[in-house]
Amino acid sequence: MKLKMENFKGVWILGECKEGNISSVSYELLSWGRSLADKLGVELVSVLLGHGVKDRVEELVFRGADKVYLVDHPALQYFMPDVYPKILESLIREYKPEIFIAAATTFGRTVMPILAAKLLTGLTADCTALDIEENTEILIQTRPAIGGNIMATIKTDKCRPQMATVRPKAKRPLEKDISRKGQIIIKEYPDEVYKSKIKFIDFVKDKTTEIPIQEAEIIISGGKGLKSERNFKMLHELARKIGGVVGSSRPPVDMGWIPHSHQIGLSGKAVSPQIYIAIGISGAVQHLAGISSSKIIIAINKDPEANIFKVSDFGIVGDLFEILPILIDRLSKYTNKEVK
Repeated sequence: MKLKMENFKGVWILGECKEGNISSVSYELLSWGRSLADKLGVELVSVLLGHGVKDRVEELVFRGADKVYLVDHPALQYFMPDVYPKILESLIREYKPEIFIAAATTFGRTVMPILAAKLLTGLTADCTALDIEENTEILIQTRPAIGGNIMATIKTDKCRPQMATVRPKAKRPLEKDISRKGQIIIKEYPDEVYKSKIKFIDFVKDKTTEIPIQEAEIIISGGKGLKSERNFKMLHELARKIGGVVGSSRPPVDMGWIPHSHQIGLSGKAVSPQIYIAIGISGAVQHLAGISSSKIIIAINKDPEANIFKVSDFGIVGDLFEILPILIDRLSKYTNKEVK
């Protein structure tokens, strides 16, 4: 059932937690939400679903939330795609927020489309900017379009809540303020709400990287120019030297050189690191769309006409098999040890 426009008020963010800890992206979302809530003169609410996080939830208040709705239940220890949207739909229908934003993580990209469909409202994905229109107080949502070649401005003027996902690392968290006061409301639901049609078997952690690629400050990505799985070892070595993680364009993933969890682009993950190094990547529009929010892009490619150079801040035209060994050797002499 579509919700009527009237009586919607407040800005909500969808917090995330893993293994009983609140994820850092939750604090980034509070920074997004705080600026929107202040412009509208409304309260900022964080919604957190999980298990074993009651003792940590006050941190959301210290980081900018005026109110927190907490649903803490054993059934929420692991993400179940049919249970989470069910609870969120109930909360939204009860309290009617005008804006609801989440991170464009695997979690947010899964939950928010399902929720938007349930509420019959719009959803703008992978936003890089959010603002409030002066006269209408409508949410202005900005995201890359057409492979990152243009920035689209989107409004949801006929449905509520206005929903969007934002790219991780696109905004810095607010400073922690332990003097802030806020309201923490624990919500409880009948047991049937937590029943899932999905059978949970096991959670297998990605052991190929210590830091999730969407949370990394430095990413070193390889393309088919690396020619084989074996040559990705150079990228891993370089990543260790500078404290980064290894990413990939789609072809190496399709060829089985590196797991899909490392894939960046429209069919992979959108990233927003401080430094993105593209090695042997030509720059297909699908890949460029996933890196458009990177602070600095550095490219190494032997083709001077490669698309990747069109979006790069710095570029090296040359053979990566000659450049990478020199780079790794110079870094070894400079640092004297690998970054742990």
